[in-house]
Amino acid sequence: MDDDTPNLDSAYALKTPQESRALYAGWAETYDTGFAQETGYELHLHAAQAFATMGGTGPVLDVGAGTGLCGQALAALGVHPIEATDISPEMLHQAMQKGVYARAIEADLTQGLPIPNDTYSGIVSSGTFTTGHVGPTAFDELLRVARPGARFALSINVQHFQSAGFGAAFDRLGPTLSDLILTETRIYGERALGSHRDDTALIASFRKR
Repeated sequence: MDDDTPNLDSAYALKTPQESRALYAGWAETYDTGFAQETGYELHLHAAQAFATMGGTGPVLDVGAGTGLCGQALAALGVHPIEATDISPEMLHQAMQKGVYARAIEADLTQGLPIPNDTYSGIVSSGTFTTGHVGPTAFDELLRVARPGARFALSINVQHFQSAGFGAAFDRLGPTLSDLILTETRIYGERALGSHRDDTALIASFRKR
């Protein structure tokens, strides 16, 4: 991955929902074959595996589903049914082509999801909780749509875990969670180049009480 790769740097620089929609509208068609393949992007595989390892079952909501890489990984592990939500209709269009999602929900997570309380037995997210994307305040909304006992596997960029308030959010939500485990893992594979090649994420695995 090149230091001046515009898509990655632009993603980390996002500040508003409008900027997110604009960036991903132009990235959707080449995200898998360009960015993901060229960098050996693997975070979605770790998130899906963490969910399956903790005994996660459907129905599952893939949060910030993008082009559906995480949903595809979940399906390969036998997890179903899976629903996708993302702010970008173009990314969701690509996700639905993979044939692993029961439905797509276009929504801005920071403004709330058009989903009833206690809907899902699992919540998985890969690459959404990082700088320029969605912050820890969204955890409350995800807990709302999750059933009691629901399993979670959420990736969070290590560099921003404390500075963006994710650590404090877990402290605040402690009484509503159980079995919290934070596992550090690589985001990109060995083919990645440049300043981001060694970036890591924490996979936060836990249950809703």
